[in-house]
Amino acid sequence: MATGCATTGKLQNGVYTGAEASYRIGAVSPGWQRVSVSGQNDLAWHNSSKEAVMHVDSRCDPSLDIPLTALRAHLMIGFTKRDVISEETIPMDGREALRTHFTATLDGVPREILMQILKKDDCVYDFALITPPGSPFEEALGDFDAFVDGFHTISEKS
Repeated sequence: MATGCATTGKLQNGVYTGAEASYRIGAVSPGWQRVSVSGQNDLAWHNSSKEAVMHVDSRCDPSLDIPLTALRAHLMIGFTKRDVISEETIPMDGREALRTHFTATLDGVPREILMQILKKDDCVYDFALITPPGSPFEEALGDFDAFVDGFHTISEKS
């Protein structure tokens, strides 16, 4: 990861404007540094004291109108030794989102992950919090929830 701006759009006053989607995010707590991941995410942050990364990405394509569980399975590719701790459907921005908490390894390194996936208006939005297992996850969870809870799509008509 290299420090920098988002690779596919811009963030100004909590509003992300990208080529495919625009949306508002919740406040990002102090201690989180913006990072760019070579076009892999709309927005990403790293918190070195919590050893945590959180991100959001969007893709707009009518062919992505598939079940949230299928989208989640796709996002879990690359993680091994996966153990789902909890999974639930929750309300988000007027729709249902799938929230999955699991542990896994990534390149042999243990991680605790929380993914939240939303489909709305031909777009898929995926959010993730990735930390070492245990206390780093618990310490970063409130920051992630504040970031995700403030999410709201912005239509071109707005």
